[in-house]
Amino acid sequence: MELPIIYHPDYIASLPPGHRFPMSKFGELYKLLLADGVAQIEQFHLPKRPPQELIELVHTPEYVQAYCEGKLTTKAQRRIGLPWSLELVNRTCVAVGGTILTAQMAISQGLACNTAGGTHHAFPDYGSGFCIFNDLAIACRVLQKLGLVQKVLIVDLDVHQGDGTALIFQEDDSVFTFSMHCEVNFPGTKQTSDLDVPLRVGMEDEEYLQTLANYLPDLLSSIRPDLVLYDAGVDIHIGDRLGKLALSDTGIFRREMQVLSTCVGAGYPVACVIGGGYADDMRSLVWRHSLLHRAATQVYHQYRL
Repeated sequence: MELPIIYHPDYIASLPPGHRFPMSKFGELYKLLLADGVAQIEQFHLPKRPPQELIELVHTPEYVQAYCEGKLTTKAQRRIGLPWSLELVNRTCVAVGGTILTAQMAISQGLACNTAGGTHHAFPDYGSGFCIFNDLAIACRVLQKLGLVQKVLIVDLDVHQGDGTALIFQEDDSVFTFSMHCEVNFPGTKQTSDLDVPLRVGMEDEEYLQTLANYLPDLLSSIRPDLVLYDAGVDIHIGDRLGKLALSDTGIFRREMQVLSTCVGAGYPVACVIGGGYADDMRSLVWRHSLLHRAATQVYHQYRL
């Protein structure tokens, strides 16, 4: 068996020229993983668009319907930051399906990676920061509904706090939210995760990795989750337009190895999503996202999953 990787051609939707969200990175990541031999075509699994009732396990029916039908207010649409289209509605829902499938495959095989996902700024009744539906939260709820998991640990290492996820699970002991993010960055108003670790502007590799090591092993041993959902945002990179931290490519790869080895080595299955990453140099950005899949491939083989 090889590492399961989830991808769908519909992960890409058209945006106006010059839009700052790097939509093409999802397709370019798929191409790079194949071109570099990180993955073979048979490793890729195609997700399905989930029925609306699964999205409504997290989001209000009114919000889901208004978004899917293009009836959000101008203010609500502006808060999301992406122009509405039927193509983007489909893309949004298929990407949620991708994270659900990633989580299911992680349960069965120990480790799985999406090539999209990490829309952690989406709240139950509105979207924010390029996030429309919260794929992490929906995947948690779907797997709980199916009886595949009871306790979930969300490890959110995107540079921005996972505020939507934090609020969704604030009163829920079955999901533990851990967010390690740049303190002075979006969102301006932070929510309260079960564990928030704010980081100083300009933090580099060694300090970042040591900070992570101070928390993750203890979290695993105290929570003992049935599943770890890992948001591997690469906007912690020194070259990221929206980041404010200063990690190198090597630092990001070491982070992925650290997270995956710590979790998988202790016997906890991990479902990975790629999270945020924003750069003018698309080639460099896609490379950084691929470091997750490169590290996951090593860990998958190391532990003979």
